[in-house]
Amino acid sequence: MNVSRRIAIAGAVAASSVLMLAGPALAHVSVQPEGAAAKGGYAVVNFKVPNERDDAQTVKLEVSFPADHPLASVQPQAVPGWTVEVTKSKLDKPLTVHGKQINEAVTKVTWSGGKVESGYFQKFPLSIGALPTDTDKLVFKAIQTYSNGETVRWIEEQKQGAEEPANPAPVLTLSAAAADHHGAAAPASDDKKDDMAGHDDKKTEAASDSKDTDNTARVLGVVGIVVGVAGVAFGVLAGRRRAA
Repeated sequence: MNVSRRIAIAGAVAASSVLMLAGPALAHVSVQPEGAAAKGGYAVVNFKVPNERDDAQTVKLEVSFPADHPLASVQPQAVPGWTVEVTKSKLDKPLTVHGKQINEAVTKVTWSGGKVESGYFQKFPLSIGALPTDTDKLVFKAIQTYSNGETVRWIEEQKQGAEEPANPAPVLTLSAAAADHHGAAAPASDDKKDDMAGHDDKKTEAASDSKDTDNTARVLGVVGIVVGVAGVAFGVLAGRRRAA
C-alpha cells in the first residue's frame, strides 16, 4: 500500500469519526428568534426539534421556562397535528409589566399528539415577553419524548470555557434593548390600531385628491390647447373671407 493511499484512508477514517461525534451535538433541541430578541421587548421564537432516531418518531416536547426570569406573556402559534398546553404558576415576587402587576407566569409549554418522522425536524413557535433587561440570555430546559417511550433531557447548561455538554439546554441570546422596548412581536393596542387605520385613510384620501387634481389639470390643459387651435383656425378663416 503506497503512502498516498494510506493518507487517504486515514483521512476518511478521521472524517467519519468527526461526523459520528458531531451527529448527536447537531441533533439537539434549540431555540432561535425570528429577527431580534431585544431586552425589554417581545419576540417570536422557534423551538427546533430534529428527529435523529431511525426507529422512532418524536411525539412530545416539554419546554420549561427559567424561574429566575419569568415571562408574563407566552402565546403559542398553532402547529398542525399538535396539541399545545400552557402551564402557569404563581410567582413568589409579582412582576410589573406596562404598569400592571402580574402574579403568575408561564412555567412550561407542552406539545403532544403529533409526530416528527426520522430525518425531519419540526418548529414550535412562541411569542414571548416582556424579555428581561438584566441578563444576556435565557436558558430553557426541554424534554423530547419518542414513540418507543424513550426520553432525552436537554437540560445541561453550557459552562464558560468548557466543551459543549452531551445534552445541552436550548439557550436564547438577547440583543441590546430597543429604544421603545418593544420587539417585532409586541402586541398593538386597539387605539393604536385605530390611529394607524385613520392615518392610512388620510393618506389614501390625500393621494386620491392629488390624483383628481392632476387629472383636472390635464383636462384643462387639453381644452386650452383645443380652444387655442380653434381660435387660430377661426382667425385664418376670417382673414380669408375679408380678403375675398
